[in-house]
Amino acid sequence: MKPALKILIASPRGFCAGVDRAIQIVKAALERFGPPVYVRHEIVHNRYVVEDLEAAGAIFVEELEEVPGDAPVVFSAHGVPKSVTADAKSRNILYLDATCPLVSKVHREAERHQRLGRHIILIGHAGHPEVIGTMGQLPEGWISLVEGVEDVWSVSAPTDRPLAYITQTTLSVDDTAEIVAALKARFPDIAGPRKEDICYATTNRQDAVKEIAEHCDAMLVIGAPNSSNSVRLVEVAGRYGCRAALVQRAGDIDWTRLDGARTVGITAGASAPEILVQEVLAAFRARFDISIEEVRTTEESIRFKLPIALTA
Repeated sequence: MKPALKILIASPRGFCAGVDRAIQIVKAALERFGPPVYVRHEIVHNRYVVEDLEAAGAIFVEELEEVPGDAPVVFSAHGVPKSVTADAKSRNILYLDATCPLVSKVHREAERHQRLGRHIILIGHAGHPEVIGTMGQLPEGWISLVEGVEDVWSVSAPTDRPLAYITQTTLSVDDTAEIVAALKARFPDIAGPRKEDICYATTNRQDAVKEIAEHCDAMLVIGAPNSSNSVRLVEVAGRYGCRAALVQRAGDIDWTRLDGARTVGITAGASAPEILVQEVLAAFRARFDISIEEVRTTEESIRFKLPIALTA
């Protein structure tokens, strides 16, 4: 007889509008132009998605130098520095920009602050593609990066210019609030975004985790280790009193970590497809007599249009 186990499954979870749009851009490009279609960087941070698109004819590269001049290329959802777009144009490469519109919003904010003469402090994770893309929207010297509260007190900022801050879209809401509070304490006149930079999907998925965390003995977050929003979900669960682990697929589950658990939470990062959630649930069914309760904290209805080049 299988042991009983209750599963609380968070909702919203999984794909956001920006991720869905980026994947659809690659699929539409393959349909319109035929394979191969090149993609600069992982279109989204999920190996299952990447391998599925590779099977359809997509070729993933890290730099434009790897793209033949006559082949179309898609820029990933994380955004790219302006130098990459300029390089594509100079080589007459047909490119499609799959940058999430909410990341593009941050790019436009950075440009607006520059026009107003403001030096920008970017809250984000060094080396993340989104941060690289955002910093690459302006000439060198206009943006300083801070990753945590401790960086706020050591960051070098010009004294002859006003300041503004912007953020990566996939950060911990709670951690970012602490960093912003520290920035305002050190720089009382610093300007902020007109509208929150952390995207709706990141916020919604974190809120859903907070809702179920205190009711769970353990939690699994389905997502990739290089997915910022997925890693943040693990951190949020821990902050709200629930031990959590990141798994990419059902085969990654360490079942010993669930010994003694009577209620387990499950969620998925914004770049993890629902098929992986169902795969994990199937693995639980094979071992436990499960009951499932979906805990929905909000509805999501946002959709983003594909580029005109693919719809005209």
